[in-house]
Amino acid sequence: MADAAGANAITVLVVDDDPFVCKWFVRQLNSLGYGEVSACVSARDAILVLEAASGAFDLVFCDLQMPDMDGVEFVRYLVQSNYKGGLVLISGEDQRILQTAEKLAQGRNLNVLGALKKPATPAQLQKILANSLAATAQRRDNAEAHSYVAADLELAIAGGQLVNHYQPKVELASGKVIGVETLVRWQHPRHGLVPPERFIRLAESAGLIEALTHAVLNGALRQSRQWHNSGLDLRLAINISMLSLSDISFPDIIAGLAAEAGVAVSTVVLEITESTLMKDPIASLDILTRLRLKGFGLSIDDFGTGHSSLVQLRDVPFNELKIDGGFVHGAWNNSSTKAIFDASLGLARQLKITAVAEGVEDRADWNFLRKAGCDLAQGDFIGKPMPGGRLAEWISDWHERDLAA
Repeated sequence: MADAAGANAITVLVVDDDPFVCKWFVRQLNSLGYGEVSACVSARDAILVLEAASGAFDLVFCDLQMPDMDGVEFVRYLVQSNYKGGLVLISGEDQRILQTAEKLAQGRNLNVLGALKKPATPAQLQKILANSLAATAQRRDNAEAHSYVAADLELAIAGGQLVNHYQPKVELASGKVIGVETLVRWQHPRHGLVPPERFIRLAESAGLIEALTHAVLNGALRQSRQWHNSGLDLRLAINISMLSLSDISFPDIIAGLAAEAGVAVSTVVLEITESTLMKDPIASLDILTRLRLKGFGLSIDDFGTGHSSLVQLRDVPFNELKIDGGFVHGAWNNSSTKAIFDASLGLARQLKITAVAEGVEDRADWNFLRKAGCDLAQGDFIGKPMPGGRLAEWISDWHERDLAA
């Protein structure tokens, strides 16, 4: 059951051309403590309600197949009207159509909390509403969030305000912790811990990504040495922006930093996310090849998304493939997602490179990956990103968990 205080604070709009469906949703929502629920049997009527409310709705349930204006058109209206609340798509159409519509809405930067295939069950609805409560709280926090300019970030880098957190990577067959992924945070003196999505793009656009990368590398390599000195030998994964791969001296720079920290390059994996196209593919290939020659591991991150593709697997000497969490979480229960996961895992096996599954959110994901024979996994079910000093204690607790399928 939803938290009563939180539910009462959320306003909901249901849009479906079937009056019975509208009444069902209103009854279910009311029984779960959601008192402010409106319903419209026409998308055009819903637009009038939204305009009159001036964006006051926190959550909208929208059918896809409606006669006067279909759900895709209504989603387009939500985008144009700058709707900031949560969206749940509902439909009796083929599951693939529902999934495609969900991706479309997400691609237009709407806050899609889920998709329900008719007839929805109370349990499915309750799960969506739990997501809605969390998302609404996050949206209200974001409304109060601070924005930053290049000068703020430049001072933060120079002042040592960037800190690294580390998310464990484990071997699925044995449960052994084999490494960590480094994830940077900004420890702001007034605003607390600022997540990377709030400043990485700023660093790239403001020409600060090189300084940020060096700060992350130095901190991570020093932490790796501290772990080694205390008896923890872990592989260290560090995310590298494609913009860093335009400086042909980068392999020598990072090798020098590793030597200075006393860290073997063979224990360092550089995760490459191609969120932007290579400006100079030949220079990037030069740098990536030299990194492998020096002994660094190379991982193609978020495989299957953005510009990460078969071309990169063919041309770049990667020795690790990270399967994006969108193709991992829930794959056991989704035939389309599972097909893409299986294909990605099969590619890694045929290329004889390590497969890492991201986005492991629950035991069902864990069990699925073990049965599939994936090599490594990471995600919140295993462990959330944490400061380096907490890792030893976490590993001790991890080894006590019962992970039998």
